[in-house]
Amino acid sequence: QVQLVESGGGMVQAGGSLRLSCAASGSIVSITTMGWYRQAPGKQRELVAEFNNGGSTNYADFVKGRFTISRDNAKNTLYLQMNSLEPEDTAVYSCRVRVSIRGGVGLYQYWGQGTQVTVSS
Repeated sequence: QVQLVESGGGMVQAGGSLRLSCAASGSIVSITTMGWYRQAPGKQRELVAEFNNGGSTNYADFVKGRFTISRDNAKNTLYLQMNSLEPEDTAVYSCRVRVSIRGGVGLYQYWGQGTQVTVSS
């Protein structure tokens, strides 16, 4: 019913930049929250940055000043600009949305398939 397609991951040297995209499509009536999460090997998934229900942004402390989340509402697309990347940022990055859908009741949560980000030292 809702598809999330992510792109923009890859391999970069420390100090480099990447821009991730997450395009949402399907039976979306409205998007309540959109955010980026990451999971490194052997670690739990953690929030990177998100637009909350009120449209404000939340950032994890470890990315403040380096990453910027943005969105194009007309395209239902979420972005994550990542600068000054560090080896510790290596992880699978996934987008998550909470939406209302046509024919549905309440909110539904969807995850993207994830995109690998690898930062070499």
